[in-house]
This record gives sequence, C-alpha cells and structure tokens, in this order.
Amino acid sequence: MRLRACTARLSRLLLCGAVGLGGCVRLGPDFQSPAQPWVEHWNTQALQQASQHHSQPDSRQWWHVFTDPVLDQLIAEADAHNADLEIAGLRVMEARAQLGIALSYRYPQVQQVSADSGYLKRRQWGGDNPQDNHLWQHSAGFDVGWELDFWGRFSRAIESADAAWFAAQGNYENALVLLHAQVAQTYYALRTAEARLLIAKNNAKLQKRSYEITERLFASGDNAELDLQQAKTQYLGTLSTIPDFEAQVASTGNALAILIGRPPGAMPELHSNTGVVPLVDRAVLQGVPADLLLRRPDVRTAEAQVAAQSALIGVAEADLYPSISLFGSIVWSANSLDGTSNTLDLIAGPSLRWDVFDHGRIRNNVRIQDARLQQLIVIYQDSVRQAAREADDAATGLLKALERERILSEASIAAERSVALANTQYREGYSDFQRVLDAQAALFAQQDNYLVNRNTAINSLIALYKAVGGGWYSDRPLLQPATRQQMQQRTDWGNLLDEGKEGVN
Repeated sequence: MRLRACTARLSRLLLCGAVGLGGCVRLGPDFQSPAQPWVEHWNTQALQQASQHHSQPDSRQWWHVFTDPVLDQLIAEADAHNADLEIAGLRVMEARAQLGIALSYRYPQVQQVSADSGYLKRRQWGGDNPQDNHLWQHSAGFDVGWELDFWGRFSRAIESADAAWFAAQGNYENALVLLHAQVAQTYYALRTAEARLLIAKNNAKLQKRSYEITERLFASGDNAELDLQQAKTQYLGTLSTIPDFEAQVASTGNALAILIGRPPGAMPELHSNTGVVPLVDRAVLQGVPADLLLRRPDVRTAEAQVAAQSALIGVAEADLYPSISLFGSIVWSANSLDGTSNTLDLIAGPSLRWDVFDHGRIRNNVRIQDARLQQLIVIYQDSVRQAAREADDAATGLLKALERERILSEASIAAERSVALANTQYREGYSDFQRVLDAQAALFAQQDNYLVNRNTAINSLIALYKAVGGGWYSDRPLLQPATRQQMQQRTDWGNLLDEGKEGVN
C-alpha cells in the first residue's frame, strides 16, 4: 500500500509538471501554403477547346471514355499486381510507423524497471574476535523521465511526421496516376503496332499482285524488265517492314505484361479488339484547370513536403534553449540481516540541460533546415508550373493531332482512289507502271501516317488526363492480402495494416 501511494504521488507530480510547463511555446514558423497567386485563375485556350465539363466518366477513372473492356481489365490487374504501386503502398506503412514514433514522445521517454539480488559476506573487525556476517540483499526500482515539450520540439516533430505521412499517401496516389496512364499508353501503342502490321500486310498483298502481273508480262515479252524490278523492289521493301512491326507487337506486349505484374508471354485477352485504335476528341474534366492542378497528387506531395520541412525548423530551434525534464525514481531495498528494516526511497525533481557552448553548431543546423525549406518551396512552385505546362502541351497536342487526323483521313481516301485509277489506266494502256508504283507507295505511307497520328492523339488525351491528376483512385486495398499476411507473420504491426485506420499505435 505504501508503494502504491508513493507511485500515485509521483504520477500526479509528473502530470502537474507536464501540464504546467509542457507545450508553452512552439518555436519555428507555422506552415504557410507556397501556392502562387497566378494559379487561382489559370486556364488556357487550348485547355478550353480540348476539354468539356461533365460528371461522367469520373476523371479518377478516365479510361472508361474508351469503353474498352480489355483496357478496363488490364488496369484492374495492374492495380492488384504492379510492383511500383506495391512499393508506394509499403512506403505509406513506413510513414505511418514513423508517425507512431513521433507520437510516442508525448509520453514519458524513460521508463525503466530494475531488480537485483545478491549474497554478501562481510567481516566486521572489532575487539579480539572478528565476526563474519552473511546476508542476502534485494532491491527493486522504477525510474521514469519525461522531457517536457516546453519549446514545441515534440509537437513540431509530430507535425513533420504527419505531413510526411500525407506526402507518402500523395506519392501512392501519384503512382496510381502514372501507372494508369502508362498502362493505357502501352496498350494503345500495342493496338497501333497491330494496326500498322495489318496495313503493311494488306499493302504487301496488293504490291505482290502487281509484282506477279509484271512478272508474267515480262515472261511473255510484253513488259520491260524495269517494271518487273521496280515492282519487286517495292514489294520486298514493304514486306521487310512486317518483321519490324511484329517485333514491336511482341516487345510492347511484354512491356504491358510487366506493368500488370505478369511475366512476359502470351496474353489471351488481347486477341479481341486487335488493331482497334479509337479516337476521342475531348477530355472530360470535373473542375476548372486551376483546381485540378493543385489537386494533382505530386503537387499535393510537394506541398506536404514543404509542411514537413517547415516543422523541422522548429525542432532545430528548440536545441537553442534548455531542455526541461522531470525525473522520478522509486527504490525498494531489503536484506536478511536481523534487526534491519526494508526501505522505500522516493526521488523526484526537475532537470535542466542546456548546450550553451556549441560554437554555432545548433544555429547552423537551423540555417540548414531553413535552406532546405526554401528549396522545397521552389520545387513546389516549379512543380505547379511544370504541371500547367504539361496540361497545356497535352491539350495543344490533342487539338493539333485531331486537325492532322482530318487531313490524313482525306489523304488516305484519296490515296486509295489513286491506286484504283492508276491500276485501271495502266491496264487500259493510258499510263505507265511507274504511276501504279507511286500510287501504291503513297497509299502505304498515308495509311501508316494516319495510324501513327491517331496514336499521337490518344497519347495526348492520356497525357492531358495525367497532367490534371486524373486516375489517382483505385478500389484496391493499400496492401494486397498476401503482402499483409506475410508482414503480420514476420512483425507485430498492431492495427497499422488495417484499412481505414487513421490513428497509429
């Protein structure tokens, strides 16, 4: 009972001291948003023309504008198995644990229980007969120490760790943005390569028929060898492009497999919609460009990093002033010697530590933290400008690709008509074979350019969604069940791995 009462008095003493002295001052600057005024009303003519405001599809899942179930399936699989995304999720868990360390400093930092027991043989000299005393000694103690957050050192550290956690979450969402854009771009690069391969094969068949005609005419003596060799040259030239397109299809398919977490190899789901390259003329946005820029995950991450570094200045400044701590100890001791009693000692009091003669080390550390803060402010402001540039470039690229698409579409139709007319006039003897060759070469070139430009338009549309931060959402868990299970078996994570948990323990 006596020990319990002493412990209660010590706890009350420490609590009163913490309430009276802790958190009196918070050194360092309070966070201020580094956003610049121009962002508030930013917009461009290209963005206005290349986008429309509508609620569907949600820009968080913008790939639904293509209405391609194969692409939807691939993105869902990438969310579940992509390595970069899984690493980003693990870094969120790491940041959560770091926040837990910072939060622990709100409580006593030193809590130590000690106990020992020993046998003692002691000889007492006095008079003619020295005496030997044999006894056991026992002792137990409990020490507690609590550095008060008088200058806001720990509250600023918590503020910094909390901002770092938000930055890790922003990095995870940015990984989603990049992954979704990369999967879509790689998928349509594959579809474009398939379409170009099909065009090359069709033109090779067309040119092969011309080559066979000139070969028969030459064999019968009705045609010159020059026509034969020119037809053969053009046919073999087109035929030589087919292996290159086949290699592009294979390598792009392998890249897509890696993105969705598969080993390189055949992908049966790609057998549908082969060579289909869609065209979407405008992006669907749910907000004004200025707001979308600031909601970009990488921009929010840069802002959170500014907040984290701003708080570290206060942590560094706290070292300029004395640290005030409360210490307490309870020590119980006893021995087996007759006539002696057990003792219980209670020791408590404040402690002050002040690194006065640091020769400028602490102040220079404050300067280092301030310089790092200014670097991050500049990085943030530049990241916003770069985001605006990416959005405007993508919008401009989409508009110009659409303009070129209309021109190339008409050119392809004209090229097909030219081939038909050249063949007719050649058969009827109104023109030579060179015009047929020229028309066939122009047809192949125009059809190929048309497909390449359509892929450029798709890439620009995807880049526009990426530039405004679209695609940051996924309904997949932060960590896959297998990963969570493996980590829980290896380490006690408490509830940190549970979804929806905002607190840490």
